[in-house]
Amino acid sequence: MLRSACRFLAFTQVCYAAASVAQAQTIPTPESVIGFTPGTDFHLASYDQALEYFQQLDAASERVQLVEVGRTSEGRAWYLALISSADNLANVERYREIAQRIAHPAGLSDEEAMTLAREGRAIIHIDQGLHATEVAAAQQAIQLAYDLITGDSDPEIRAILDNVILVLWFSVNPDGQNMVAEWYRSNLGTPYEVSPMPRLYQKYVGHDNNRDGYMLNMIESRVVTRAVRYWEPQIVYNHHQTAPSPARIWIPPFAEPVSEFVHPLMWRTVNLIGMSMAQALEERGQKGAMHMGTFDNWYPGFIDHANNFHNIASLLTETGLYRYATPHFYTVSDFPARARDLRPGSLYSSPWEGGWWRLRDAVEYMETASISVLDVAAKYKYDLLYNRYQAGRDVIAAYTDGPPYAYFVPQQQRDPVAAVELLRRLAFNGIEVHQLERSVQYEGRILSDGTWVIPMDQEYANFARQLMSVQEYPDLRQYPEGPPDQPYDVSGWTLPYQMDVRVIEAAIPLREQVRSSMKPVRGEALSWDADVADAATFDSPPGVGFNSNAVAAGIIPLPGRAVGSGPALIVDMAQNNSFRAVNRAWREGGRIRFQPGTPGR
Repeated sequence: MLRSACRFLAFTQVCYAAASVAQAQTIPTPESVIGFTPGTDFHLASYDQALEYFQQLDAASERVQLVEVGRTSEGRAWYLALISSADNLANVERYREIAQRIAHPAGLSDEEAMTLAREGRAIIHIDQGLHATEVAAAQQAIQLAYDLITGDSDPEIRAILDNVILVLWFSVNPDGQNMVAEWYRSNLGTPYEVSPMPRLYQKYVGHDNNRDGYMLNMIESRVVTRAVRYWEPQIVYNHHQTAPSPARIWIPPFAEPVSEFVHPLMWRTVNLIGMSMAQALEERGQKGAMHMGTFDNWYPGFIDHANNFHNIASLLTETGLYRYATPHFYTVSDFPARARDLRPGSLYSSPWEGGWWRLRDAVEYMETASISVLDVAAKYKYDLLYNRYQAGRDVIAAYTDGPPYAYFVPQQQRDPVAAVELLRRLAFNGIEVHQLERSVQYEGRILSDGTWVIPMDQEYANFARQLMSVQEYPDLRQYPEGPPDQPYDVSGWTLPYQMDVRVIEAAIPLREQVRSSMKPVRGEALSWDADVADAATFDSPPGVGFNSNAVAAGIIPLPGRAVGSGPALIVDMAQNNSFRAVNRAWREGGRIRFQPGTPGR
């Protein structure tokens, strides 16, 4: 019996190896399509080249599905790639349904969630190239896809394909990737080879495209958020490329402080992933991995961190960067003085000694980190799915039993549309919004019919609380009685203050009189690719904007009205849309003048 089992296992391994060889022979290599190995000195693949490669992968392999997700700010067709086993991709809709059900646990028992977690597959979002001058990630995506698709002779890769569905954004900023590749090529061999590009690599915002995680002002932010809410992955991993010198890669755990309104299972999972990355890097002799120190996780506007409040373990890494694809030689004298002794530390256990740093090095470090995330997902697939359920269940219970129980947003505001814009952004991010069908009394005040309500007994309530609450940045010192630690990014952002919206926080439970008058907000959702010039003229984003989300589509302002008569229109400067009206009047030849004493002066 034992010999038979051994012969069967050996036969199975031979079959896997044979299948892997056959697969590799039919899959186009990156070199055969883009003309060079990803990470080659002085070579950068554009988004157009990457897309061509993924289109060929899609045609050649049942382990890849290319999915169009939208259009970029410059109108490019934008795609992501699903990578998994052929069986998983054939049943991908079922696994997406499981991810959705686990993400939204209301009415689900622990036993039912356990059954779903056993049946499901881990869905993992990895995105590349958000900051387009951080070039290695988008190059790495090409190599990663090839290595996953052809690598099932490796038991680690095979387990990933069997247990994980990778949602790979091989470029999360296609416009910027094309711009940077073209700029670099145009300067190769000249004194300007590594010069900065003289225009923004993301329309309107440039590098701050990673500061739009909750306001969603950019097309790209809305596309990514819509896709995350569609797939509801258990992990979101965001590649960057500015490691603190001399580290070659920065990985979690994060520095202090971290956001307080995140379920602790998310932080534990992020830390597990970071330590697994460190182990994998050391096993491969890739020195210079560093944790904590530089990057805290306080500000919720990052494209990754916004999802921790949705009970998704979300993280970034920062890999070493010189400039574009030009190699650079470092000596210890280039290091900060504090790091020149090359002394190991508990969180920097294999110091990098310097030497050549090439784009290919960054690509390889990033691939190790990506594979490590997927390996964790394969090994802990059940835990990731069940913990996503547990986190949502716990959040609902926490706000059922404790404050804040809700946020009330009256329709009557200094700028009525500002409240609408705030709520539509929350709704697009997955927050349920209700509206009072009749006036009610709550804590000595009358809440009129039409008042919006954000009930906090919902799974993503921490996201609403994080944005609606007043931030109190902790008093962290560099040493006792010393100067304060500087926050990595924004330290405060309370949306009702920023947008001048009056919000009432419910400090006591909502009585039945209030609950019975609340009706969930729903509107007619448009397809994301609907051909409309402006679905909501009162709202900032043109086109479909937030109207591809049914809750957001149902949040509309009270009808406007004009009072009086005559040849002139007086507009209230307290309302942001007044400036749109002024600009339109100018554009159409109207005359504008300031009238002292008008409202909002």
